[in-house]
Formats: sequence, C-alpha cells, structure tokens
Amino acid sequence: MALPEINTILYATSLGKHTRPVFRQAVKLAALNNAKIVMLHVVEPMGEMGHALIQNYVSEDLIKQMHDEGIQEIHKTMQSRIENFWAEELSSLNQEISITVDYKVAEGNHTDSILEAATAVKADMIVLGAENRFGHHSHTSQQVMRSAKVPVLTVPTGKDYT
Repeated sequence: MALPEINTILYATSLGKHTRPVFRQAVKLAALNNAKIVMLHVVEPMGEMGHALIQNYVSEDLIKQMHDEGIQEIHKTMQSRIENFWAEELSSLNQEISITVDYKVAEGNHTDSILEAATAVKADMIVLGAENRFGHHSHTSQQVMRSAKVPVLTVPTGKDYT
C-alpha cells in the first residue's frame, strides 16, 4: 500500500497574533510534500438580533457594502500576513521555498465551514491551532478532529511554541 499523498493543505486561521506557529507547520508540511496551502478564515454571520438592530439605523445596501468591504479587508490581512511571514522567516533560509497559497473566507459555523472547505478544495490534510485566542482548548479544533475525513494536525498556540 502506498503512502498517502499530501497535495493540498487546508490551513484554518483566526488571524490572531498567536497563529504564526500554526502557519509555520503548514508551510513546513507543504514544502516537504510539494503541496499548496489553502488559507481559510471563517467569519460567523451576524445574528438575527444584531441584523434587526442595525437595519433600524442603516439601509440594507449599506449593510451589504460594509459586509463586502469587511471581506476585502480580511483578504488584504491574509495577504499581508503571508508577505510578512515570507519576509521575516523564509528570506533567511539557505534554499528557496516556493509554495502556492490561496485565500478563502467562509461565513458560517467554524467547524462546519472548515469541514466544508476541506471537501471543496479536496484537502489531504487540515492544519489548525489547538487553542483559541484565550489559551483554552479550542472547541472548534476538537470538533474538526472528530468529524474530518482527512488527517488533522493541531498545533499548540497558547504557549511559546516555535
């Protein structure tokens, strides 16, 4: 039986300051396997109550415009994070690493969105942080590990892990 190939890695990120060790592991795996990375950030949609309150103050067109601008800003943040990582960490290596990184923003429940994205991009592995931004074990990572159809690598994020 052949060893499984890893061609696509889904890297799920909260875009928090604590997530660099997770991306570092995704990059290492991608480099070792000549794989591409799909960087995913999930945004939970506004609840019905919040939407109803905002509708009292702004038009539906303005809400849509703000939503679209917010998604564009997330894409810019993702691209900036990658460029900073390349400049700060990969430029000092003896060999050049060339990895394709695609960006994807999903709206919905974090666990469901990660699993759906993994299926949609035909991910061979999911990489995500083990802790949430408060340093507690992440409910999302636990749920993804239980339900994923591909291997899941969880990386400690709440500590000084390098």
